[in-house]
Amino acid sequence: MNDHMNNELGWMLDEVVKMPEARHAILLSADGMLRAHSQGIGRDEAERQAAGLSGLQSISRSTSEFCAREESPWRQTLVEFAHGYVFLIAAGPGAYLAVSASDEVDMEAVTYRMQKLVDRLGKELTSPPRQDAPWLGTGSPA
Repeated sequence: MNDHMNNELGWMLDEVVKMPEARHAILLSADGMLRAHSQGIGRDEAERQAAGLSGLQSISRSTSEFCAREESPWRQTLVEFAHGYVFLIAAGPGAYLAVSASDEVDMEAVTYRMQKLVDRLGKELTSPPRQDAPWLGTGSPA
């Protein structure tokens, strides 16, 4: 399968990074699998980042007791570097949206766009997986 076939939602991620100082966006599953990526990042790099960001989300979620005595659901993680940020938010059941940006980005605008995208992605992420059409031939479908 080519990259286009595996990146059906990529065009939606491109919308998030259409602002000054935003770099890349990826959509990943809880187990670290890449579901989609914006145009500016290659598939191999996006897959590597998806795996790492899944771990980051897991670590963030495991520290919820530090925030509250009772279980507190994870919503987002922000990592700051010398020259930029990584924003990671919940994007539906078992899905996360990550955006990277420079240190000059309007952080409020990025998080707003991310939340709006999550709202739009909601239907795509919660729709049941496609089932293969039933086999209609004779004999074994092997």
